[in-house]
Amino acid sequence: MKLPWPSRHRSKTPPPGETGQESLYLHSLSERRVPVTIKLQDGERVRGWIEYFDDSMVRLTREGHPNLFIYKHQIHTISETSQRASARSERANEGAVSRTVSNEVAG
Repeated sequence: MKLPWPSRHRSKTPPPGETGQESLYLHSLSERRVPVTIKLQDGERVRGWIEYFDDSMVRLTREGHPNLFIYKHQIHTISETSQRASARSERANEGAVSRTVSNEVAG
């Protein structure tokens, strides 16, 4: 028996596994040396700029701190950091360091 309406289910090809957008975005961030904040799966946040990346990792370059090689599977999000927010966090870190040094000297 033939159905009076054509089937609404058309076979679709599955979407590609990789669109290349991640690579284009990371390349753009790297070339422009955009300050970024990377939130890791454990909730830790690190700041710097992406100097290098490949299929499995990202190299985050940081001023005044060791550079980091981070596996992509450990990254939760990457977000661009404004210059103002970056300067604020550096001042906060400097304040924390000076408070620690002050406490050690006083103690």
